[in-house]
Amino acid sequence: MIDAQLERLRAWVGTGSINIFGLPMSGKDTVGLKLAEKLGGKFLSSGIIVRAMEEATQQNVTGAGQLIPSNLFYEWVLPYFEKEELMEFPLVLSSIGRWAGEENQVINVARESGHPIKAVVMLQLSEADTIERWEAAKMLNDRGLREDDADPQTFQTRINEYREKTLPVLKHYQELGLLVPVKANASRDQVFANVVQALATFSLQSRDLVTEL
Repeated sequence: MIDAQLERLRAWVGTGSINIFGLPMSGKDTVGLKLAEKLGGKFLSSGIIVRAMEEATQQNVTGAGQLIPSNLFYEWVLPYFEKEELMEFPLVLSSIGRWAGEENQVINVARESGHPIKAVVMLQLSEADTIERWEAAKMLNDRGLREDDADPQTFQTRINEYREKTLPVLKHYQELGLLVPVKANASRDQVFANVVQALATFSLQSRDLVTEL
């Protein structure tokens, strides 16, 4: 069943993009990496890109749990869409464009680079479940917690940033008909299966809803 759904997704996505959002600990990178592998695509994480750029430029922009300012996001992250080695592949994105207003730039750059946004997955996890997962990961040390994950106040700031700055982004995608909500309060394998099923269903009823902004 899931193999047939993935085959449908590969044909539907082409060289387009699927952008995955969710609270911290919701499984964005876990789902994104596996989905990119199954689709024969490439995975881009704004968090990974930003942390690499912070190290390269010796800046600490997000260490307190805050989102990267939009001007740096445009400078550091968006150029990845146009990399030659990504041209012929579908892209699975992890939270690319998390601050309200950035989504328009993401849509435009993605389309112009040949990777149009085909769907935006919202991994649905309550804040209580998010904190519970964080506490379990910290106790088990099974996530390789970053410094900002290890500090409770900083982690709470990341939750607040999502609520205040990223939820409006998702509302915009919903208005464009691109949002695909998926429940994420399950095992990793089940969440991945939920995402594939939701995207396969969405692909049957969707069309290219974003042509010009």
